[in-house]
Parts: sequence; structure tokens; C-alpha cells
Amino acid sequence: EVQLVESGGGLVQAGGSLRLSCAASGFTFDDYAIGWFRQAPGKEREGVSCISSSDGSTYYADSVKGRFTISSDNAKNTVYLQMNSLKPEDTAVYYCNAYHYTAYWGQGTQVTVSS
Repeated sequence: EVQLVESGGGLVQAGGSLRLSCAASGFTFDDYAIGWFRQAPGKEREGVSCISSSDGSTYYADSVKGRFTISSDNAKNTVYLQMNSLKPEDTAVYYCNAYHYTAYWGQGTQVTVSS
């Protein structure tokens, strides 16, 4: 059974930091691209960042470049999203996604940034 379990969300003041984790199981981790998406109330889900588990290449949305860092620990089948200099507009539910022809989603973790 494929599982993606996010953790690390919470409430933080603007300018603060959080680290999200996505623990994956049930599939061959190295074959997949793992990404983070977010969805704010009343808005569409948007891509934030992703990483290729095979070669480590990364992508960042313009809105988070220079503030967020994605990394992967293949030995633990876990992907992290280090979020620094958080802004109120980063408030959203953050979802982990694994993609290799088929997409899998986690249940989401809430990130709230107060001003």
C-alpha cells in the first residue's frame, strides 16, 4: 500500500521557519519525483517544489525561491521542505506528492503564518 505521510506543519510568526517531512512507503522511492503542493482557502492547489529521487534535481516556484529548500534522504524514503522567512501568504495546507506515471498524495499538513 502506497503511503505518503506529511508532518511538521504548525503555526509560526512571519519571518519564522518550519520543516515539513514526507515519509513515503509502498513504492520504489528512487523511481519517483517527490513534490510539495499547497492549497490556500479559496485558491487552487499550486506546485511549490519538487525533487527527483534519482538524480536530486530540484524545482521551485518563483514565490518560494531563495526561502524554501527541498531535500531527500533516500535511505529513509523521506523528503523534506525547509521553509525559511515565512510570509502570511505561505499559509496553506501543504501536500506531498509522488509521481512516476501515477500520482500519489498525502493527507496534507496545515501551515499557518501569522503577521
